[in-house]
Amino acid sequence: MAGYELLSDLGFRLDGRKPSELRKIACRMGVFGQAEGSAYIEQGNTKVLATVYGPHEVRAGSRHKPLHDRVLINCQYSTATFSTAERKRRPRGDRKSQEMTMHLRQTFEAAIKTELYPLSQIDIFIEIIQSDGGDYCACVNAATLAIVDAGIPMKDYVCACSSGFVNDSPLVDVSYMEGSGGGPELTMALLPRSEEIVLLEMSSRVHLDNLESMLDSATKGCKDIYAILDRTVREHVSQMGASLGL
Repeated sequence: MAGYELLSDLGFRLDGRKPSELRKIACRMGVFGQAEGSAYIEQGNTKVLATVYGPHEVRAGSRHKPLHDRVLINCQYSTATFSTAERKRRPRGDRKSQEMTMHLRQTFEAAIKTELYPLSQIDIFIEIIQSDGGDYCACVNAATLAIVDAGIPMKDYVCACSSGFVNDSPLVDVSYMEGSGGGPELTMALLPRSEEIVLLEMSSRVHLDNLESMLDSATKGCKDIYAILDRTVREHVSQMGASLGL
């Protein structure tokens, strides 16, 4: 799709958003009772379920060896076969899934206080139920809520957001239609209070003059998402407290 079609003359995107406007985000915590922590998030039409188990002892026969100075983070990413218009034969194990798993593991190794749980393991399972762009970002945001639900200490929330660039304007929180046009897309995972970037990826070349505005757009998007996640956590804690009569 040509770049000029992604942004109208009035400055609106294909889905009616302004360039600096996030997709609608809805999220819930504690959706899966058998896990220590769980969360479900809808970011636009992208829908993700995340569950967290642990910390627990590294099981005998595991292909992972326990680490003496920190916890072992085990991430597993998969997509439902019906998550996209094209049916997937392999919901996990393909090259894209392996790359996504690696990025997610690196992200949470930087955010979780891993030194508190030596010789232990934390399992993070993330499944894309419906995909409409920004999959990594929605996975990070869902997993953050699930880790908080599990009571695992983190340095900060870790929030992720993408940014594109069309008609001299950065676009925050890129959808599938916007990302499939072949233009530059920046993906960022951020610890919002310290503004520490834990992952940064660019899908294609972009002129240096435009990079700063894309970084600013993604940073603001991460902070806006942080406000939404923090509000969700506070509401969940209040509901849990009320149910316990506190």
